Amino acid sequence: MRHSIAGYRLGRTKSARIALRRNLIKQFFTHERIKTTKAKAAAIRGDAERLITLAKNSAEGTTDQKVHARRLAVSKLGDNQIIKRLFDEIAPRFASRNGGYTRVTKLGPRHGDSAEMVVLELVEE
Repeated sequence: MRHSIAGYRLGRTKSARIALRRNLIKQFFTHERIKTTKAKAAAIRGDAERLITLAKNSAEGTTDQKVHARRLAVSKLGDNQIIKRLFDEIAPRFASRNGGYTRVTKLGPRHGDSAEMVVLELVEE
């Protein structure tokens, strides 16, 4: 039994799960909208919102705090191009918003295996 165990296993090993989450979040920040299954969207939504909040809050920090925030984000995603886009383009758009940066829209079941499909996208002001 898995009582009181947080997170989504997604039918993968730990390393495959980490790689999947990292790639999904990179694609999400690149395209600002991805089509995926409901379980995968739920698995990455919190991490994506935390990264946006980290980037948004570092904007008014000192130089050391800005560098620290970028290093934390790089440790999570591992790609400097995506981090630059996150800190310079995406986070300033949500400067006046206190969370709720993403929206999940249901699309219905996938034909092959009837998995519930959703679109995960950034909210536009």
